[in-house]
Amino acid sequence: MLPPEPRLPGARDLVEQGLYFVVHAPRQTGKTTSLTALARDITAGGERAALLFSCERARIFTDDVIAAERSILQAITEAAEIRGLPAECLPPAWPEAAEGSLLKAGLQAWALSCPRPLVLFFDEFDSLAGPAMLSIASQLRDGFQFKPDGFPASVALCGLRDIRDYRIAAGQNPEPSGSSTSPFNIIDKSFRMYDFTREKVAELYGQHTAETGQEFTAEAVDRAFEYSQGQPWLVNALAREITDKNEMGILPPEPITAAHVDTAKERLILERATHIQYLADRLAEPRVKRVIEPLLAGDFVDSDATFDDDLQYLRDLGLIAATDPVRVANPVYREVIARQLAMRTAVQITLPSSGFLLPDGRLDTRRLLEEFAAFWKQNGEILVRGEAYHEVAPQLVFMAYLQRVVNGGGQVAREYGIGRGRIDLTVTKPYTDADGKPAVQREAIELKVRRKGDGNPLKEALAQLDGYLHRLDLDAGILIIFDRRPSSIRKRPAPEFSGHRTPDGRDITLLAV
Repeated sequence: MLPPEPRLPGARDLVEQGLYFVVHAPRQTGKTTSLTALARDITAGGERAALLFSCERARIFTDDVIAAERSILQAITEAAEIRGLPAECLPPAWPEAAEGSLLKAGLQAWALSCPRPLVLFFDEFDSLAGPAMLSIASQLRDGFQFKPDGFPASVALCGLRDIRDYRIAAGQNPEPSGSSTSPFNIIDKSFRMYDFTREKVAELYGQHTAETGQEFTAEAVDRAFEYSQGQPWLVNALAREITDKNEMGILPPEPITAAHVDTAKERLILERATHIQYLADRLAEPRVKRVIEPLLAGDFVDSDATFDDDLQYLRDLGLIAATDPVRVANPVYREVIARQLAMRTAVQITLPSSGFLLPDGRLDTRRLLEEFAAFWKQNGEILVRGEAYHEVAPQLVFMAYLQRVVNGGGQVAREYGIGRGRIDLTVTKPYTDADGKPAVQREAIELKVRRKGDGNPLKEALAQLDGYLHRLDLDAGILIIFDRRPSSIRKRPAPEFSGHRTPDGRDITLLAV
């Protein structure tokens, strides 16, 4: 575990200044761990009494204000005892009060009885909603005037969402105003916890090396950061998958390599751990689809206020990177999104029994394209009509087909994003070369769609694929163009194969369907 307090830069200063603030970050980022440690360190300093507790149990009391108040006070009592607050700082018996005043009365009584200023971290604050959230926030606002002697000196609201979304959840205007009527106007600062840097990933893995003598090679650290982009849960999960004897079981003193990280990444995606499944399930939400669909299609989006709200929602979930340009947060999530959306199609695909492998174990790409062309001609329109992400349905159908072909014997990496105008795929397949030595086949595939009003995309596609092949150091590639113009769909022309060259002379096999 990395030292938690550096992940909350400035938080202790806010506490010492007696301010109320918001800490937000996606799930499984380390908010609770870091804030628990910060509260423990503040209390150990002897000047303040700090406590983190969860509002999670109040989730079910959206419209029952008094039940929400009582559940939060009970959570405070339990957390104070379990986390070992000094006896003189423990909360008193909570006084009775009218509905909508119970939390304020309790915190006032505690602040008056405690010999130190109180610092409270309301974890999972975004579990609250509606009247319950509005009441809790209003009571904090009402008691704010009596701090630090008669009310908590510093308070942090912690969760996935930023202050703007708390206003929405409480039924308030999302935009801050000069009016003092909003209970959230006491918030001085809001900051987000960010993911690990490459250096922090190396530091974390270095702790494992120090304890066990098992080295993470520099290439393994680089690969883990590449796949995770520092997302804390993924950084830990990749290493755990590799080193746990019940999983991959790579035990000391064997060093951990980039190849081990590759395998661990694929296993995590296939196992659909709870954290990954939680994100995958969000793809059905309309506001998530509004952002992810153009990302997959490579289209630009007319950005209005509503789209900006949806984009921020995905950033708060952790699906989208926190900084521009708009992109999926990391390659693991990019794979999860594509596979989740293609899943409905994948289960309907029946592959030829003879398979797609050449005698040496390489993928027979020509056979793959021919079989897909026949599959598309027979089933494409039916599958496209059934896809919720209609604008990117053809690409999803091909990716589902490709994934079924390579499952168990290879990997597919995907690149897509707003403004790219295509999806790029890299297939890697181990095989045995002519000398009997292990080798890896790599194939690059570009997917492009021609829609009504578009000119012929071939020239642009060849130039795009040229750059992709140059980056991969490959001399040949595959281009698939889906013609979605209404006239072509009605005619349903037979798939066509042709050969082309990129501007730099690389050989391209074109499949037009």
